[in-house]
Amino acid sequence: MNDQPRGLARRGFVIAGGATALALAAGCGAGGSTGPDARNTGSQTPERGGRLRAAFAGGGANETLDPHAANLFVDAARAKALFDKLADFGADLAPVPRLAERWEPNEALDSWRITLRDAVFHDGRPVTAEDVLYSYRRITDPKGTFRAKASLEPIDLAASRAPDAGTVEFKLKRPYAEFPNVLAAFGAYIVPKDTTSFDRPVGSGPFAFVSFKPGRSLLLKRNDAYWDGAPYLDELEFLVAAEESARVGALLGGQVEYAHELNPATARAHEGRGRIAVVRLPGSAMQGFVMKTDRPPFDDKRVRQAFFLIADRQELLDGALSGAGGIGNDLFGKGYQYYATHLPQRVQDLDRARALLKEAGVEGLEVTLDTAPAATGFIEAAAIFKEQAAKAGVTVEIKVGNKDTYWKDILSRGTFASYRSGAMPIESHISQRLLTGSTTNATKWQHKDFDDLYQQAQSTCDETRRAALYERMQRRLHDEGGFLIWGFADWIVATAPKVRGVSGAAPANTLDWARFDKTWLA
Repeated sequence: MNDQPRGLARRGFVIAGGATALALAAGCGAGGSTGPDARNTGSQTPERGGRLRAAFAGGGANETLDPHAANLFVDAARAKALFDKLADFGADLAPVPRLAERWEPNEALDSWRITLRDAVFHDGRPVTAEDVLYSYRRITDPKGTFRAKASLEPIDLAASRAPDAGTVEFKLKRPYAEFPNVLAAFGAYIVPKDTTSFDRPVGSGPFAFVSFKPGRSLLLKRNDAYWDGAPYLDELEFLVAAEESARVGALLGGQVEYAHELNPATARAHEGRGRIAVVRLPGSAMQGFVMKTDRPPFDDKRVRQAFFLIADRQELLDGALSGAGGIGNDLFGKGYQYYATHLPQRVQDLDRARALLKEAGVEGLEVTLDTAPAATGFIEAAAIFKEQAAKAGVTVEIKVGNKDTYWKDILSRGTFASYRSGAMPIESHISQRLLTGSTTNATKWQHKDFDDLYQQAQSTCDETRRAALYERMQRRLHDEGGFLIWGFADWIVATAPKVRGVSGAAPANTLDWARFDKTWLA
C-alpha cells in the first residue's frame, strides 16, 4: 500500500435523503459524496436462493446477540444482518442514511430533526421514533458499559422527543457539526421499545433469527419485508472458527463460502489459483500497541516517548503482516479527514530512546506485553518488538492471553498490550477511546483539557477551524499519547469462487463490509 493518505473527503454536515446526500449551504458549508461501489459483481445478474456460510473468529460460549454489546468483528457482522442503525459509514467514512431517511440541524447546530423511513421489525411492528429513543437511552444507561455510550454522550436524551411516530428531535448538550457520525456509531443499533432479552432477537435488518448456538453458529433467514430490498440469499449462517487455518480449511473444503480475516501469507499462497477468491481492502485496519498512561511505567511520558522511538515500523509491518499495508505514525485514521499529515514520520532512534529512559530513571526497564492470537499479526509483532526493545536495554516479557476474552481483559488490566482497530472517523475514535468518559479507553488517556478541545471542535461550524483543533489534539497524542501505532494493515477476506457481490472498497466497520444482503451465489 502507498503510504500517502487516501484523501477521503467528508462533508461538515448534510441533509440526507434517499440514496443521496445533499450539502447544506447554510452554516457549515461544503458537502461530498461516498465513493463508488467496488463490488465484485462484474456483469453477472444476481441470483436468488441458497445458504451462504460465513466463518469468523468468535468470542466463545459467552457470546450474545445484543447489538449494543457488540465488540468483535463477528458481533458487528451479526448485528448488521439482524438490525439497522439510523446511519452507517460509507467507504469514505461519510455517514450514509439507513433507517434515517434524512436529517437536518437547526441554525445553532444544537438540535437535529431525524425523519425515519418506512421500515418494519421482523415481527411486523413498524420502526418508530419511540424505538429510536428507547434504544439510545438503553445504550446510555449509566449502569451500562455499551461501546456506543461515549459516542451518544452529546445527546440530551431527557430533552429529546418524538413529535410523531416518524420523527425524532434530538436535543444536544452543545452544538455538534458532525452529529450524523453519532447516528452511524459502532453499536448504535435500533431495537424494539422495551426489549430486554436477545435470546430470540427481533430487529429490522435484512435477515431474521432462526437459531443460535453461542460460540458455534447463528442461522438466519431472508427478511422479505426489508426496506432496502429482500436479500438474494435464502439463508445466512455465521460459523465460528477461531483459528485462521480452520477458516481457510473450511473454505477450501467446501464447508463455508466466506472466510473473514486471512493473514497476508495465506492470501498470497492461494491467490490466483482458482480455488478461492481473495478480496483485499487496503490499509483499513490500524495495528499497534497500547500503553496505559495512568500507571507505571507509562505514567511518565518520557517512557512512552522512548517506546515510540524503539519501534522499527517497517520491520514490524514486514514481519507481522508480510508487508501487506503501510507504516503508521502513532496516530489513528491515516488517509481520513482531519488526519495530521504534516507531522513528521517517526523513525527508530535507539540512542534517544535510551536517553529518555535514563531521564525517567528506568534504565534496565522490564515490562509485560499482553497479547493473544486475537488478530492477525499480534503474536508476530509482539516477538519483533521484544527484539527491538532489547536493543534499547528494555526487557519485554510476552504474556499470551485468552483470545476469547482478550479485548475485555486489556481494557483495565496490565500496562502494555497489542491492539487493533477497524475504520471509523477520527472524531469517533477520539470520542470512543480518548475522552475521560470513553468506555473503550484502553490507554487510560484522561485529560480534561483534551476533552475540552474535542468538545470545542464538535461545536465549531467552520471546517477549517475544526481541522485546526483536531490537529492540536493529534499533535499532543503524537508527542505523548498512549497509542503506539506502527502500521495500517490491508484487510483480507476470501470467498468461494461462486460468491458474488462482496465489496472490494469497504474498510472494516463500514456499511458494505461483511454485508450479506447484497451477496449471492452464482
